[in-house]
Amino acid sequence: MSFRPFVLALVALLSAVSVPAVGQTQPVPPALAAKSWLLLEMSSGQTLTAEKPDERLEPASLTKLMTAYLTFSALHKKTLNLDQPLPVSEKAWRTGGSKMFVKVDTQVPVEELIKGMIVQSGNDACVVLAEAIAGSEENFAQLMNREAQRLGMSASSFRNSTGLPDPEHYTTARDLAKLAAALIHDFPEEYRKYYSMKEYTYNGITQPNRNRLLFIDPTVDGVKTGHTEAAGYCLISSAKREQRRLLSVVLGTASDSARASESHKLLNWGFLSFDSVMIQPASQALADVRVWKGSQSTAKAGFADDLAIALPKGYADKVSKEFVAEPRLIAPIEAGQKLGTLKLAVDGKPFAEYPVIALEKVELGNIFVRILDTIRLWFA
Repeated sequence: MSFRPFVLALVALLSAVSVPAVGQTQPVPPALAAKSWLLLEMSSGQTLTAEKPDERLEPASLTKLMTAYLTFSALHKKTLNLDQPLPVSEKAWRTGGSKMFVKVDTQVPVEELIKGMIVQSGNDACVVLAEAIAGSEENFAQLMNREAQRLGMSASSFRNSTGLPDPEHYTTARDLAKLAAALIHDFPEEYRKYYSMKEYTYNGITQPNRNRLLFIDPTVDGVKTGHTEAAGYCLISSAKREQRRLLSVVLGTASDSARASESHKLLNWGFLSFDSVMIQPASQALADVRVWKGSQSTAKAGFADDLAIALPKGYADKVSKEFVAEPRLIAPIEAGQKLGTLKLAVDGKPFAEYPVIALEKVELGNIFVRILDTIRLWFA
């Protein structure tokens, strides 16, 4: 599945889908010592719990997720490659805050900069990458805002690649969840390779990953810390247990240890309080949908990714589903085109609706098929 359909689906889900009121008892979420938070079930896009998820806050170094997203995108587009040496400008060298300690007027390979940006949270590495990708950090910020809009991060504004304070540099917990989820989904190999690294050495200086959860929970494999005086201590963390992945965004705690403990509390609550219920495996046909005037009379409809939903414990066997096909589907049909809607109910109550797509392409039929189906449609 290309990243764009995933992004569009995720944006819709993060905007509209949360755990519904099923039955009389809902899992009681923990109260966190933080300004804002959100817990996301990755497979379904459901928000399991949230507190002030749309409050505008300073993202600090969580900004680097967008810098990484654009860097990985450049690698996939082959406008950068991992071995490519990039020049260190004086601006990059002078950038304050956390550093990987690159030296001015030297050249550093892209992969080293990626590790410095992610593991060491190096502001200097971010500026070098930004200048290479866009010519200047100011131009790169424009790319960041453009990408933010594409990802549906409508409440975000970026002014730099690092997260250093700026009055017009802000985001929300919900927008950060969209960004982190898209990065994990769109660049899984890069995510696995870099975000679980516990330390990195560059220029003779070894720095540990600031994400404490990597050291205390083997199911946690990312994502990113952030801190400024105004933002407080922030952490986006993700854990995968068996086939389930949860993503937590915790913003504005009082200390390094607090952001780790509060995030861990949130992740553990999500895993313990909910079951993941498989609705439809990826690329397996949910239905054969009638197609008119095509080289074949039906198209297989389903999902490009596994569709699983999170339900409170005890509700896994109370799910019902109804597929509603789009009316009068006429060839040609492109793979990925919406063919209908899957409506889910839990314990008899509406739960959510998901777009069902074509798993195959259907070409236009020959002249005889088109004439015959035109006649049939007159009477349909």
